[in-house]
Amino acid sequence: MTLPTMRRLRYAAGFAAAALSTTAALSTTVAAQTAPAPANDAPSTQARIGAKELSSTAEASPIAEAYPNAAIGDGVTAGGYNQSRWAEDWSKLRDPKKRKDIVDQLKFISIARDGDVYLTLSGEARLRVNETTNPNLRNAEAQRQDILRLFGGADLHVGQHLRFYGELAHGTLEGQNLGTALPNLRNRLAVQQAFVDLTGTVADVDVGVRYGRQTFADGPNLMVVPRDNNTLYFGFNGFRAWARTAGVRADVFDFKPTAYGNGGTQDDNAESARRFSGISTGLVVPESLFGGSKLYVDPFLWRLRNRSAVWGTDTAREVRNFYGLHIWGDAGPVNLDWTINYQGGSYDNRSIKAWLLLLAQTYQLGKGKTAPRIGFHADYASGGGAYGNGTLRTALAPFGNNIYYSYQLFATPTNLMALAPNVTFTPFGKLRMTAEYQLSWRDTTRDAVYRANGTAFAGTQNVGGKKIADTIRFQAVYPFTSRLSFTGRYEHLIAGPALANAGYKSSDFLAGWISYRF
Repeated sequence: MTLPTMRRLRYAAGFAAAALSTTAALSTTVAAQTAPAPANDAPSTQARIGAKELSSTAEASPIAEAYPNAAIGDGVTAGGYNQSRWAEDWSKLRDPKKRKDIVDQLKFISIARDGDVYLTLSGEARLRVNETTNPNLRNAEAQRQDILRLFGGADLHVGQHLRFYGELAHGTLEGQNLGTALPNLRNRLAVQQAFVDLTGTVADVDVGVRYGRQTFADGPNLMVVPRDNNTLYFGFNGFRAWARTAGVRADVFDFKPTAYGNGGTQDDNAESARRFSGISTGLVVPESLFGGSKLYVDPFLWRLRNRSAVWGTDTAREVRNFYGLHIWGDAGPVNLDWTINYQGGSYDNRSIKAWLLLLAQTYQLGKGKTAPRIGFHADYASGGGAYGNGTLRTALAPFGNNIYYSYQLFATPTNLMALAPNVTFTPFGKLRMTAEYQLSWRDTTRDAVYRANGTAFAGTQNVGGKKIADTIRFQAVYPFTSRLSFTGRYEHLIAGPALANAGYKSSDFLAGWISYRF
């Protein structure tokens, strides 16, 4: 073990101790009134219609007084699988009688006779086709992307407290009018994840520390998520440490994003320009407050340091602090996903003062898993100051779900106001469909319209018009089995004056893919 690694592990241990102290202090005030929710009851994810990243179900924690598994910051659940495959728990297959087929044999490979040392293998193959008219919203021949994702992972558990996880990924990109192929779309072979976990229990508090390359989703979906839309997942390098009781939790982390090369495994490195660190906490709302609710309140405090941040025509160092509150879960037929976030800091010796308000909610019409849901999301992301001097008011969602406002990646929560009614229904069998009509405006016409990657549509800062676009979106998902599924998407973007006055066009997007996971 290298000296820098030892230093990082000592740093992680110190943060874990701080998290444990925070948890203990908070639990004193809430433990008496907080009843632990069933660990395997995940709240509905319908609030973020059509945009929640694909993930899955981890088994219930064996500790009766553990923090609810669905809310520990490891992603949402669906069908027994998780986007972050290390979040799955296949220990139930320790019993050979519960293994139904050859794939189940791969989920629990016993290495020691007592079963305390075992290996879990996982993988995914996804074949996808995208078709986009007027790519980049310019009058041009349509773009077609033929994309293949392949990845495999191995999860080695050594007793109850130590585990090692590794994941390799491959991405193929072919088609027409592709332009420059980014390494998160086309990549011969990449180390997608590689880390070590150490966990335990101290004074009835579950604690742990993880070091290495890893996905991270402990925050609002629109602010930090592994981004399933890409061929390769978005990941980080560094440590994460946590402490959890029945009703309170705290996670601390210090990361640098992964910078993929497009060759082999030797050119995947940690970014040198950006560093992301902070603390995410969580409280279980007592069920009795809303008659059987499953609600969570997650305060967070993050810092993003970027030595090459670009706003307007300038590139400079930025230190951005995120002070936020995430409220989410189910209260009867209502599902909520609300985020309030103030952003401060400095950019090129200019102060930052920005806001994000992300409010999504749905209502279930009837009972049962197939009952339709209606809802809307209303979002505000401040803008202003990118072109000029003085206070920078451009909001930023640093590593969020990059398809939420546009399947074509033509929008992001920067200088944006959006209102989108939506409906989700199951017309027959397993087919689940979502329809949404989104209206989008600029917060200020003195700032640009921004893409999902954070770059501005050139020239939009110089033209009038507050309306960005109307966007009509449809998604259909059909799970043949828990492992095999088909997803289809269609989007029609009608360019408003903020885009059209700068020469940008309307666009259609059609995508479909079939995915097999094991």
